[in-house]
Amino acid sequence: MRQRSLIAITAALAAGALTLTACGSRDDDGGSDSGSGDGTTVVIGVDAPLTGDLTALGLGIKNSADLAAKTANKQKYVDGVTFKIEALDDQGQPSVGQQNAAKLVADKSVLGVVGPLNSSVGESMQKVFDSARLVEVSPANTGPSLTQGPDWRTKKVRPYKSYFRTATTDAIQGPFAAQYVYNDAKKKKVFVIDDKKTYGAGLAGTFTEEFKKLGGKVVGTEHINPDTKDFSSVATKVKNSGADVVYYGGEYPQAGPLSKQIKEAGAKIPLVGGDGIKDDTFIKLAGAGSDGDLATSVGAPVEELDSAKKFVADYKAAGYKEDYAAYGGYSYDSAWAIIEAVKKVVDDNGGKLPDDARAKVTEAMQNVSFDGVTGKVSFDEFGDATNKQLTVYAVENGAFKAVKSGTYTG
Repeated sequence: MRQRSLIAITAALAAGALTLTACGSRDDDGGSDSGSGDGTTVVIGVDAPLTGDLTALGLGIKNSADLAAKTANKQKYVDGVTFKIEALDDQGQPSVGQQNAAKLVADKSVLGVVGPLNSSVGESMQKVFDSARLVEVSPANTGPSLTQGPDWRTKKVRPYKSYFRTATTDAIQGPFAAQYVYNDAKKKKVFVIDDKKTYGAGLAGTFTEEFKKLGGKVVGTEHINPDTKDFSSVATKVKNSGADVVYYGGEYPQAGPLSKQIKEAGAKIPLVGGDGIKDDTFIKLAGAGSDGDLATSVGAPVEELDSAKKFVADYKAAGYKEDYAAYGGYSYDSAWAIIEAVKKVVDDNGGKLPDDARAKVTEAMQNVSFDGVTGKVSFDEFGDATNKQLTVYAVENGAFKAVKSGTYTG
C-alpha cells in the first residue's frame, strides 16, 4: 500500500505568492484544495483510515473536514487566510499514525489536525503533536485515558494540553449502553467480547462495570483477534453460556461477522456495541439476522438535529462520493474549532498570524465555543467535549433506527 506523502506549502503574506487551484480539486497526495485566492494558507491536517476495513468512517471524517474548510473560505471567515485540507491515511494502525503525525508537524503551514478515528492511533500521535505544540481535535476517539490519564477512574490528570475531542468518552458511552440493555431491553445475562484494542477493551470494561452494578450477570468473556473473521469457537461459547445478550467492544469489520456467526450457532440474541459498529457496513456483514442488534453512538442523530440541516444539505451539494457516516458532524465541528482558534489568533495579532501561531492556536482552543453541527461545541478542563449526549440505535428492517437519546446518569 502506497504511503501518502505530504506536500509542504509555504504560507505567504504577499498577494499572489501562492495561487491555489480550483475549489475542491484533489491533488496526488490525498488532500484537496478547499478554496482559491491569495494570502496566507493555513493547512488543517486530517488523519484517518482512508483505506482498509474502516474506510467508510475515515472518508466521512476527511470529507466533512474538507467541507468545513470550503465553507470558511467561501465565507472569508478569517480575513486574509485560505484553509486547505491535507489528508493522510493511517490505515487504522498506531505506527502509521505516528509517522503521519511527524509529517504533519514537519509542514509548518499545518496549524491544526482533525483525527484520528481510533483511540489506539490517537495514543501514538499525542506526544508528537504536543511536543510541537500542534493542536489535535479528534471527532471520534472515545478512550478516557487520552484526556484524563491512565488512572482516570481514580485520579484524572490531563496528559497533553494540545489534545481535544468533540466526541464524548467511553466512561459515559459504556455505562449508557449498560443502562439501556438492563433497564430498557430487560437483558440480564451478558456475554462480553472485545478485540483487545484500546477502544474496544476500554468500552467493554466500562459497560461491564455498570451492567454488574445494575444487577446484571456476566456469563462469559472472550477476547478475539481483530485480524480474523472466523468466530465459530466464540459463537459456540456464547450459545452454551445461556446469555440473552452479547456486548462487543470493537468495530464493525469484526462485529458484523461475529453477530452473524453467533446467530448461526443457534444463539438468537442481540449483539450490542458502541459507535465503532454504528455503520451500515455492519448490517451488510451481519446479514438479515442483524435485526434487533444495537449500537450506541456519540451525540444525537445528525439527520434529526436542526443545527445539522445546513451541514447535511451542503455535504450533499458538495458531491462527495462517500457518506459523511457516523462522525461527519463531529469532524466538521472539529475542523471548525480549529478555524475558530485560528481566527482568534489572527484577530488578536492585528489581522495576521504570529510567529508562534501553533502555540497560540493550541492555547486559543481551550476557550473555543460555538454552535456547531452537533450542538454546542466547547471543551472542559481536560479537552473533552462538554456535549455528553448519546443515542441508542437498533437495526430494524436492515437499517439503523434511533430508539433512545439522552445522557448517562451515574
